[in-house]
Amino acid sequence: MNRILVALLMFLSMSAIATSASAGGAQFLLDARTGRVLFSENADVLNHPASLTKMMTIYMAFDAIRRGALSWDSPVPFSQHASRQHPTKLRVKAGDQITVREAVLSMITLSANDSAAALAEKMGGTEEGFAAMMTAKARQLGMPNTTFVNASGLPDTRQITTARDMSTLAVALLRDFPREYHLFATRSFNFRGRTINGHNNLMYRLKGIDGIKTGYTDASGFNLVSAYSDGDRRVIGVVMGGRTAASRDNLMAKLITANLSKAQSGNALIASATPTAPIIIAQASGNIPKPVGRSETITVADADAPILGSRFGNAYAGGSSNSAAAATEAMITGSVAHAAHPRPLKPIPLNRDGEWQIQIAAAPSAEKAMSLLQSIRDKIGGPLAERDIYTEAYTHNGSTVYRARFTGFPNKDDAQNACERLVKSSYDCVLMPARG
Repeated sequence: MNRILVALLMFLSMSAIATSASAGGAQFLLDARTGRVLFSENADVLNHPASLTKMMTIYMAFDAIRRGALSWDSPVPFSQHASRQHPTKLRVKAGDQITVREAVLSMITLSANDSAAALAEKMGGTEEGFAAMMTAKARQLGMPNTTFVNASGLPDTRQITTARDMSTLAVALLRDFPREYHLFATRSFNFRGRTINGHNNLMYRLKGIDGIKTGYTDASGFNLVSAYSDGDRRVIGVVMGGRTAASRDNLMAKLITANLSKAQSGNALIASATPTAPIIIAQASGNIPKPVGRSETITVADADAPILGSRFGNAYAGGSSNSAAAATEAMITGSVAHAAHPRPLKPIPLNRDGEWQIQIAAAPSAEKAMSLLQSIRDKIGGPLAERDIYTEAYTHNGSTVYRARFTGFPNKDDAQNACERLVKSSYDCVLMPARG
């Protein structure tokens, strides 16, 4: 299982929007109400996220709690692997455990690497497997240039992101978890008699900052993602590659104050609306991109053609990243694929009635893909009850996954209604025209 997840992670990491710029410093400011970019410098240059990685680890934890897979009081055991993580950390011994709440708070305040690794093992079995899940979620959220290989952000040349992608993640945290998001403003918490103080110093200096996360490694420099609100206007700022923590904080403060007047008032977040602009789906080709020295230049593989977005996911062509993300999702929910008594598989012709189809996942074998489709059709019923199911093999670099799809929808509205039912039941859904 872990080998499959890692292979998918490597496949996902090949997808990136075309860009060429000097690696290192980057600044980005987004109007979270409208999606307008208020300031951008090297927004799509590849950088190491450092502890900004923990934003995604925390996102995954919030999501697990929302789904009922975890509770705030669930125990998080520490393995040898987790306890041996480099500082900063809580210094919990192997065999000991903390709660999910303590793990999340320690990542927000102390940026505890051992807590991140332990929580990753709790949710993903191994940190390696969890990183593949993180990367799949990044693709789903619209972060095409981000690859995670660990849950903490500790140095690894393969762990990459961009300032733009980090702003997307920040907006997703605000949008998807408005109640939980306030935890990012935590200044300190008590852990076993110790007071753990946070070090997001700009939050104390600039009124209106209510999170989100700092980060630093030698390779990344000093990173910061900040969310600012003056009551009506809401902006997300990202600074990457700062030379010192103080200069990074000063730069963020200037970035916000100099550009805030361009932001519009409102009470919604742009990410909560259905996308109307074309979404670029990158072609899976070339080698895995990785950041280089600050004086060097990064050149990333060319992007594929733009495809219109959908609230249920991005339709894709050929070897886009979404197929791999869906495959990873199928691995995560693999227990569904092993139905007790699946119906016999039967071939379905390529020429199918209906103008629209939907994809729910992909699996490592045609049998598992069909079993997953049958199980979900039996569970959901309704708009899926009379629809045909089929699989489509996709091979890349010798690895094959099988896309799991429902077909035969006479129009887009019917397919979209089915997607809505699936999304309400916590399944992924990709809406696309049938090929005929």
